[in-house]
Amino acid sequence: MAQGSGEKTEKASSKKRQDTRKKGEIHKSADMCSAIMLFITFGTLKVGYEGFINSMKTVSASLLSDGMIAVNARNVTAPSVIQYYKSVLFTVLPILLPLFIVVMIGGTAVHVLQTGPMFVTEKLKPDFKKINPFTGFKRIFSSATLVELGKSILKIVILCWIAYSYMSSAIKDFVKLIYSDVGTAFSKMLSLSFSMGIMIALALIAFSAVDVLYQWWKFEKDIRMTKQEVKEENKQLEGDPQIKAKIRQKQRKMSAARMMQRLPEAAFVVTNPEHFAVALRYKENVDKAPVIVAKGQDYLAQRIKRKAAELNITIVENKPVARALYAACQVDDEIPPELYQAIADILIYVYKTIKN
Repeated sequence: MAQGSGEKTEKASSKKRQDTRKKGEIHKSADMCSAIMLFITFGTLKVGYEGFINSMKTVSASLLSDGMIAVNARNVTAPSVIQYYKSVLFTVLPILLPLFIVVMIGGTAVHVLQTGPMFVTEKLKPDFKKINPFTGFKRIFSSATLVELGKSILKIVILCWIAYSYMSSAIKDFVKLIYSDVGTAFSKMLSLSFSMGIMIALALIAFSAVDVLYQWWKFEKDIRMTKQEVKEENKQLEGDPQIKAKIRQKQRKMSAARMMQRLPEAAFVVTNPEHFAVALRYKENVDKAPVIVAKGQDYLAQRIKRKAAELNITIVENKPVARALYAACQVDDEIPPELYQAIADILIYVYKTIKN
């Protein structure tokens, strides 16, 4: 059964890929980006949480002490509140900033590794199709939405299973924390929480590795082309075949006109006699060997013969030589050495004919 003209059966061309990329449409796994950023966040906190806790203790002691709260409570004014929040911000920000920078650099690196460096503004343009209720209704019940729903359910199952497994194994440690001071218990809880976050992130990275393959397969499927699209693209790249045929026809006419203008230079014409005609020039002390000044096949061959007859140019019938010259030479080419003897014999015949 023949495939429908609207069926996308052809792989995307390089031009289609470039155009798609310019629009910002690429294959990328958002799950992979989220999972790696989660891993970087919890990994950074796990490595540096002791310093983070100590810094937060210092901040709490200086800004939330009883004396500081009492002083701020007695002098509550708009400027004092603003000043207090500024001091809190500029004290806490240097503690949190390294975490933000690491996560930002990690997230950027993950995106660039998947998509490569790119900057597009196409996605910033308003698209009213996105707020069309009919389009939105179709999108809600599309196969892509069902796949995303299945992925979300699977991720929730994975998260719940890891959390349950981790909490079950750590419950004994939680009981022991009853006999510890608040600082030690809090530090231990943070360490366990960060470890569990790392385990969850690693599980999501493994899950998203499959999603990367799925997104690549889906992207390749979506950008496939129909046979008609391939033909239209070839027309754009190489030109319309009809236009190219017309251009070639005009070029042939111009070439034929130039040959007819140069035909008076010819010393003789070798013919097939019906299908080929080749006009040659030979000037002693100028040409090293006879030169082709005009050649033609069928209709053009007959024109050359008629014009040569009008100009009293000798026409010699020699089928093998005519065919060989037409196939081996272009206009303004010297004849090949293997035809020297045959053309020399013809020249002798032409000179004898002229003398007689």
